[in-house]
Amino acid sequence: MNNETGILLETGTNELEIVEFEVQNNKFGINVIKVKEIIQPLPITFIPHAHEHIEGIIQLRGEVLPVINMAKVLGVPPSGNQQTDKYIVTEFNKQKVVFHVQNVTRIHRISWNDIEKPSDMYQGGNSQIIGVIKINGEMILLLDFEKIIVDINPHSGIHVGQIKQLGDRKRSSKRLIVAEDSPLLRKLIHDTLHEAGYENIEFFENGKLALEYLESIAAEGNVEEKVQLLITDIEMPQMDGHHLTRRVKEHPELKQLPVIIFSSLITDDLRHKGDGVGANAQVSKPEIAQLVMHIDRLSL
Repeated sequence: MNNETGILLETGTNELEIVEFEVQNNKFGINVIKVKEIIQPLPITFIPHAHEHIEGIIQLRGEVLPVINMAKVLGVPPSGNQQTDKYIVTEFNKQKVVFHVQNVTRIHRISWNDIEKPSDMYQGGNSQIIGVIKINGEMILLLDFEKIIVDINPHSGIHVGQIKQLGDRKRSSKRLIVAEDSPLLRKLIHDTLHEAGYENIEFFENGKLALEYLESIAAEGNVEEKVQLLITDIEMPQMDGHHLTRRVKEHPELKQLPVIIFSSLITDDLRHKGDGVGANAQVSKPEIAQLVMHIDRLSL
């Protein structure tokens, strides 16, 4: 299995395909376009003093890749029957990582609109859950794999220090709209953009809310005076960033608004998806300094 099926989905339709996998009979999902392949477990080389979630490293076609034990990440016992165990080889945030799961079952094609945001009541402040999918009377939890990686290696995330390398910055009055579902990333983006001089920022937790707001501005007229740039993630419940970008670029009053896609899914294989919906720029997380340089260029 590879990610070709995900690539073949028409861009901007607000649909995705997820790989369903199991850990202790609980069902979880990962976006197909993060998945390079699914393989049988390989011999692991133990790494002394590694993070507790890291099993070790494997060699796959000449590449050395870390293996993350999802049972440890999720705080459940190890597999009782390792015959069904699988390795999910992924690529996002400009890195390849292997996730050790206890079974891989099927692929589902769904709409982002069918993914419910987790309730604050049960997800907690440190949850890895970004969405809940109801299929055939069962629930599949969509996991935040970026957060799993950052929890293991904090240096792989967004840092204000990256902005300081750009030197002294002037304050800007430009108004930015940001669509990002992760509370943690909303705060990190807020802090780093403030450090870069952009203080007039409005955040929305998914593409649907951002589009509704932009359409309300468009109905009032003078869009260019009220907002100068849109930044959007791709993976968001209700409406993804590709569909949001497509809707903005097809709107007669919004189409001139610059759009930057800021996502862990910006790779050479997937960049054409953002191009296809009219994005003005695409930046891979966590390259916040590159994001700022594009904001500088596009919000003049």
